[in-house]
Order: sequence, then C-alpha cells, then structure tokens
Amino acid sequence: MDFQNRAGGKTGTGGQASWSDMNKDRRERLRQLALETIDLAKDPYFMKNHLGSYECKLCLTLHNNEGSYLAHTQGKKHQANLARRAAKEAKEMGGPQIAPARPNVPLKKFIKIGRPGYKVTKQRCPHTGQQSLLFQVDYPEIVDGLEPRHRFMSAYEQHIEPPDRKWQYLLFAAEPYETIGFKLPSREIDKSEEKFWTHWIPESRQFFLQFYYKIDKGDMRAGKGSYANMPAPMD
Repeated sequence: MDFQNRAGGKTGTGGQASWSDMNKDRRERLRQLALETIDLAKDPYFMKNHLGSYECKLCLTLHNNEGSYLAHTQGKKHQANLARRAAKEAKEMGGPQIAPARPNVPLKKFIKIGRPGYKVTKQRCPHTGQQSLLFQVDYPEIVDGLEPRHRFMSAYEQHIEPPDRKWQYLLFAAEPYETIGFKLPSREIDKSEEKFWTHWIPESRQFFLQFYYKIDKGDMRAGKGSYANMPAPMD
C-alpha cells in the first residue's frame, strides 16, 4: 500500500502515523520501560486473577494489562493508599519506621478439567412483568474452600467477537473449571436486593444466580420486551 501521498508524508517514506498510532506506540514504549525498571514479582499488591486481568490488592482496582497497573501505581490514589498503609503499620509498630513489605505469595496454578454443567431458566415476574434469568451452575469437583465467582462484562472488554453495544456477557469462574460466559442483551439490570441474588450450596456444590431486567417503556412499546425477541445465552 502506498502511504507516501498522505498529508504530511514525504516521498519515499511510509507516511505520517495517525494520532492513535502515535499514542499506542508511546504507551507500549512506556510499558516496556516500566517493565524493565520495575519487578512486578516483588510487588506485594500485584495479583493476576482467574479471569486473566490484573488486580491491585491495595486499592481493589482491575487492570487489563501490566502497563495499566504500572500507570496506576504512579497515580495519586495508589500513592495515597501506600502512605496511609505505611503510617498505619508504623503506628502499630510503635515507632516512625516503615514496616517492610509483605512477602509475595506465589499464585496457585490448577489444571483445568473442562466446563461445568449449567442450566438457564427464563422467567417473568407476575406482578411487574419484568423478565428474569435464573442460572444454575454445577461444580462437583470445585477446589475445597472456594466459592464460584461471577461478573458482568461489556462487549468492549471481550476479544472473541466484534464488539457490539447491544450485547453484554455474564461470566462464571471457579477452579479447576474453565470460565464460562453467557451472551445477554445489554439492557439495564435491576440491582435491588429482591431482584438480584446469588446462592452457593456447598453440600451439592451448585451455584445459583438470578437477576431481573428493568422495564423500559420504549422497548415495551416497540415489542422488544417479549422473550420471543430475547436470544438464549450462549457459552
């Protein structure tokens, strides 16, 4: 492809990079530089979770990559929490000295044994007309002492399908099983206590989650509120 006739380009060159390309290259260079100078293995607050993203255990924040986490550690929030933690530990020690960092605990690795069994039930509230979904996920071989985790993910966070704002995803995870996800309509969810709940039964090792969609009057007038137009979740 000929880039030499682009605006700002010179004959015989590859053409001028776009602003987004320049930002992407700058972020990558900063990330590589930070990774060369900072050893994340010695950071007691750096943790990679079972979903493949990264967490700051001090600030309870999520990050998509190491560069995002490193940028967070230089921010005001992380630095303030570090100072607060150091002051608290120094006070507990009875002196002005700063307590040493906690030792880094290695992450446990599990061999995946496949997907868990699941069942999805569509329901409707007889009083409000709200549509709901009830998920039952079976984990007969779950690691002792663990409980399944779940989270909602936007279409722009996943990298399996082209992003579409009409959809969102619900993920379930528990070791040593593979993480499973369900593709759902991107409608507002009712987060009230009686409309959104989870329940884990250790004896039968079954995890339940139920939520209701909020009623959108515009969607009801357009006929989008029926289950006939609501696709079944896909894993």
